[in-house]
Amino acid sequence: MFNYPGRKMILCIDDDDGMLRYQKALLERSGYKVLTAESARQGLGIAAACAVAAVVVDYHMPEMDGHQVASEIRRLKPSIPIIMVSSDDTIPEPALNVVDAFVSKNDASRCLLPVIARMCGENPSGFQEN
Repeated sequence: MFNYPGRKMILCIDDDDGMLRYQKALLERSGYKVLTAESARQGLGIAAACAVAAVVVDYHMPEMDGHQVASEIRRLKPSIPIIMVSSDDTIPEPALNVVDAFVSKNDASRCLLPVIARMCGENPSGFQEN
């Protein structure tokens, strides 16, 4: 595993508890601090109150979709990188235009960590971008 200096904090927002636990474990093993939110509103509250290096947000959530959440985070803190995740292969273009990157949940084990590292300005040795 890569060892990232500085223990940057990542916020993960997803209504799927299993996916949140997976993302938290993956990122913590790689040296990140992780905050999790099980709802869009909880995630927005955390994003507004905490200094996070990046946000990972699910597209499909019950009260607000990822596009709405990303738009609000972008309004609150325009410089925070936002990575959208979804089990869908395609996301509407307007939603993708608000975020910095998209990772399919099917590819999360392979792609999420490198994307977050890139968004946080890190480039671990041995890492090759697709």
